[in-house]
Amino acid sequence: MENYLNIAILDMYNNHPNEGMRCILQIIHAFLGEEQIRGNYKIYNVRAKNEFPVIQDYDIFISTGGPGSPHPVGEEWEKNYFQFLDDIYYHNKYNHTKKFLFLICHSFQMACIHWDLATVNKRRSTSFGVMPIHRTELGFHESIFEGLPEPFYAVDSRDYQVISPKYENLEKMGAKLLCLEKIRPHVDLERAIMCIRFTPEIFGTQFHPEADSVGMLHYFQTEEKRKLIIETHGEAKYKEMMERLDDPDKIKLTEATIIPNFLRNAAENLLGVVLSEVS
Repeated sequence: MENYLNIAILDMYNNHPNEGMRCILQIIHAFLGEEQIRGNYKIYNVRAKNEFPVIQDYDIFISTGGPGSPHPVGEEWEKNYFQFLDDIYYHNKYNHTKKFLFLICHSFQMACIHWDLATVNKRRSTSFGVMPIHRTELGFHESIFEGLPEPFYAVDSRDYQVISPKYENLEKMGAKLLCLEKIRPHVDLERAIMCIRFTPEIFGTQFHPEADSVGMLHYFQTEEKRKLIIETHGEAKYKEMMERLDDPDKIKLTEATIIPNFLRNAAENLLGVVLSEVS
């Protein structure tokens, strides 16, 4: 069907409460509406129900963040997820019509483990808040970041980190390391990798580009969440996060840029058209 896109969302939340799915659906609805492209989407509950899309049935895939360790422990869904990653990769390698995949946080970590592109280990403490993200030299040539300042800001929420890139494996795959976490001159620890373009069609972030400022502000202003964050991370961290969520040049700009640009680039490639930017 002309100008029709099928999108699969791989739900990696394992039935845990989250804001991510709402944000992702909000971006997809806005994209399909603004660009006036007909399309639909379906959600697959990967970890809790071992549900997976048939890749031939979809054009674009978004794989979410989620709780827990990204290291496999032998569950059936993990084997199927790694097979899914390889199916996308090899489909694109041998077919003219491509499949586009965006990997977020937990999914990004699992891809780095599976393709052996870096070390993935547990952080000394949870990274949580609205953080500056810094581009590498290659990152300044990445079209998905077009319109973002340097650094740009994103929601970061993780107990694990991707560090120590394996440059030989990155080069073999054609992958590009695009972003690193905030600069910490007072901390003698390696900066985590925050973004990789795995292939021309597969893109991933350690941070959460789907997070929306209005929804997140409301979410973290509830008494339960406010109390939990202050108890866990301190009042100063809470105030800093709320100020950055309310800044139109930070989270709102990132949300309006990264995944929408990915979707637009994918649609232009798949449909052979040039799409106007969302105003």
